[in-house]
Amino acid sequence: MDGQTMPIGQTAGSTDGQSVQERSVTQILLEEKLITQDQYNKLRTESLNSNVSIDRALLDSQVVTEGRYYEARAKLIGIPYVSIAALPFSPEALSFVPKAVAERFIIIPFAYDKERNTLSVAMSDPLDLETVNFLKQKTGAIISTFQAIPADIKTAIQNQYTFGLVGEVKEALAETEQIGVKTFDKRSLAQVIKEAPIAKIVSTILEYAIKSKASDVHLEPQEDRVRVRYRIDGILYERLSLPYQVREAVISRIKILSDMKIDEHRIPQDGRFNFKFGDEEVDLRVSTLPTSFGEKIVMRLLKKSGGVPTLPELGLRGTALRNLEASILRPHGIIIVCGPTGSGKTTTLYSVLSKLNTTRVNILTLEDPVEYQIAGTNQVQINPDVGLTFATGLRAFLRQDPNIILVGEIRDKETTDLAIQASLTGHLVFSTLHTSSASGALPRLFDMGAETFLLASTMNAIVGQRIARRICNHCRRESKPPRELVNELRKTLGELMTTPDDDVKLYKGEGCDYCGHSGYSGRIGIFEVLPVSESVAKLVLTKSDASGIEKQARSEGMITMKQDGYLKVLEGISTIDEILRVAQE
Repeated sequence: MDGQTMPIGQTAGSTDGQSVQERSVTQILLEEKLITQDQYNKLRTESLNSNVSIDRALLDSQVVTEGRYYEARAKLIGIPYVSIAALPFSPEALSFVPKAVAERFIIIPFAYDKERNTLSVAMSDPLDLETVNFLKQKTGAIISTFQAIPADIKTAIQNQYTFGLVGEVKEALAETEQIGVKTFDKRSLAQVIKEAPIAKIVSTILEYAIKSKASDVHLEPQEDRVRVRYRIDGILYERLSLPYQVREAVISRIKILSDMKIDEHRIPQDGRFNFKFGDEEVDLRVSTLPTSFGEKIVMRLLKKSGGVPTLPELGLRGTALRNLEASILRPHGIIIVCGPTGSGKTTTLYSVLSKLNTTRVNILTLEDPVEYQIAGTNQVQINPDVGLTFATGLRAFLRQDPNIILVGEIRDKETTDLAIQASLTGHLVFSTLHTSSASGALPRLFDMGAETFLLASTMNAIVGQRIARRICNHCRRESKPPRELVNELRKTLGELMTTPDDDVKLYKGEGCDYCGHSGYSGRIGIFEVLPVSESVAKLVLTKSDASGIEKQARSEGMITMKQDGYLKVLEGISTIDEILRVAQE
């Protein structure tokens, strides 16, 4: 560790092994139960014997992580702590400090408040007043200091100044300054949005989205800046902060690409365009929304290249996979996939259709909107403005000699009745419902007015699902779980847990450059598949509630979503925190 990070009042060669500051840092760690008294005593002895500070002994011993240590140090000296991995870097802020200066002093600027002329800087040693004064003189700004992990600062300097998203946008912003683009009027805006720097900013934002495998990009005007967030593996991360003065030009550039009206700011608009980066091409669905600080834009990225994943690749296996495959091979009936928005229902249905897609069957889909093109199928996008709804489209489908029908969502009684009618006349029907579990789908259909005797005879199976993040394989580490956690696993899994308690091992991602220091990379589905057996059909006839239906299904061998998730935890695919985040009732 660099000597600059050593607490003030203690040198490497001091022999008392303990200064006021070190004693306080250690005390904070003791109070938060991050180290024990025995560990402290051992470190003090080590410090005296080795003639080094207790600080050095603590960090070298790795009793606590660097993050924990520097959080405690920040608390002690009364300066905020920042996690570099979670920081959005402002290109404007980076332009104040050259890379050579950042490397020399182990600092990195990450935000700039133009109104207050304040530059926020993450430092390895925020108490280094010489460096702070030097920055004041060089930048002419008020310096707001933050404590960060020195190693993380060094990594960020290399990433942000050399290769990163922020570095490339910073260059483009510098060009906008050169051409005098600061404020826009109606006459100049049309020309400005065609300028190379603005096009470069938008292009770089999209390139980063593809490289980071983001599913959505959010551009959100704030009072003094434009926040750029990326949804990666289902979680939003703030990765960039643009100065407010380029807001109109950037948003107008995206609206032109999406074929929207650039002079309409009062109402929401929708559009789409394609973007190619290297060998990858994505279809972007763009939505605008007027907010108090300007128009917010969300871009949904849909890959055009790459095939649809198979059911095992999605995370289906064992009994659940066998039950679903048996249900989809029946010539008629209804199969419903349940879960909240963003739980992967459409992807599961596309996987099923790809499996069933041959020249011998006629497949028709009715979607809102069509997300992926599946060769050999007939895909229709609903258009309520001209009267093409799920109900009217489904009526038309029945005159098109289909074998398999996909209805994007069952939303009302009319669509429910038509789906049941289609299955009764010899068609295999797939659809989705917004319910929290597979067993909750049948009571929801009762509420929509479906006849119980018709549901009992037409339902083949119901799938409940969520998406959990996978542990990053590059930084995955094994750990021994506490006894309470093992008891929770055994209570939930019952006979499904075959590992002896003492042999249970869990895994966690420590965070690395590959996963953006999140500890996760990629996603996997957790599923429950409820086949509508004779016993379940009898419960449908009596309008049983969701708990009664689930109890019967579990007695027949159904594995619940939470159980499926816990099995994936034991296999080292995901973490228990992640499963509870997505599957806890």
